[in-house]
Amino acid sequence: MLRLDQVGKNFGGLPALSNVSFEVPQGLVTALIGPNGAGKSTLINCTTGVLQPSSGAVRFLQQEITALPAHQIARLGIARTFQNLKLFPRLTVLDNVLTGLTCVGGRSMLMAMLRLPYLRHRERQLKLRAMEALDRFGLADKAAWQAGSLAYGDKKRVELARATVGRSELLLLDEPVAGLNAEETAEVGDQLKLLRSTGHTMLLVEHDMDLVMEIADQVVVLDSGKCIATGTPDEVRKNPLVLEAYLGRMEAMA
Repeated sequence: MLRLDQVGKNFGGLPALSNVSFEVPQGLVTALIGPNGAGKSTLINCTTGVLQPSSGAVRFLQQEITALPAHQIARLGIARTFQNLKLFPRLTVLDNVLTGLTCVGGRSMLMAMLRLPYLRHRERQLKLRAMEALDRFGLADKAAWQAGSLAYGDKKRVELARATVGRSELLLLDEPVAGLNAEETAEVGDQLKLLRSTGHTMLLVEHDMDLVMEIADQVVVLDSGKCIATGTPDEVRKNPLVLEAYLGRMEAMA
């Protein structure tokens, strides 16, 4: 579904990514792991049009999207969350999730001004979809709350609801359980497993190795902007380069 070919990204002449190549198969969960500063979020940003790669190519469903802006990539069927929360704090939780339906909400300013019956019906349908997404993440009872008033764990779930409400072809999840406690992490993990069971394709950036090893079908490891390993969770767990760079020698001895 997604293919990266020799993707590189430089900042002021310093490489953040160097010739990164891998594929995200359709219907599977691919985890992208690596130590802090390895280039994981930079790679997600290059894939979604937030940043333009300095070299290489990104292809989605056989179409090259390397130079496309973020809004066009979103319309093709790629949704994402952010490592640092990107909510609208003064909007309600429901309105935040509705922003994830922008690509399917229509583009006619005239219809919006006239408030035609078709548009009102369409808005009701979109609100129902948003409420269904909130219900999946246990947030339906907080739909009318301001997003800025939520606890951190709830804010993370709002981002996940927004990313999944549009039923996109590919989900890019940038550290979805970062900062969550064990109970919240387990709840989000259950939701990700449910998404996987329904055929969603995901690229997951995550430091929680227990979660990665539990739900990932494939693991890609970055270190200093380079891809040092790709394989199944068991293969990566035993890879000496990965143990050295990220998982640590203590796990190898455990």
